[in-house]
Amino acid sequence: MKYERIAITERAKEIVEKLKEAHGDLIFHQSGGCCDGSAPMIFEEGDMYLDDSDVLLGQLVGVNYYMNQDQFEYWKHTHLTVDITEGRGSSFSLEIPLGLRFIIQSRILTEEENAALNP
Repeated sequence: MKYERIAITERAKEIVEKLKEAHGDLIFHQSGGCCDGSAPMIFEEGDMYLDDSDVLLGQLVGVNYYMNQDQFEYWKHTHLTVDITEGRGSSFSLEIPLGLRFIIQSRILTEEENAALNP
């Protein structure tokens, strides 16, 4: 069985699709405490500098989802679900002008998921 570290709600998917239509190729990057804390932020591809310290967790709606290695060490035993809520965050993420912000719902990985994802 294939396990994943990330998922996305239907409502958040709709917003990502809307942002893709308006901005083209995108990336998610989970902040390491700046601005809105550990919030998922979405940017036009190329607007966020990524390097070897960024970990690709997977894709959501065709959008790569990254997290810095240091942050990943805190989150590697959790499953993350990206959701959307009303209210302006204090980041540069593309959904902010819509009066929305992405948020994370997390849960601890099951023993099976942890064994597969963190061998």
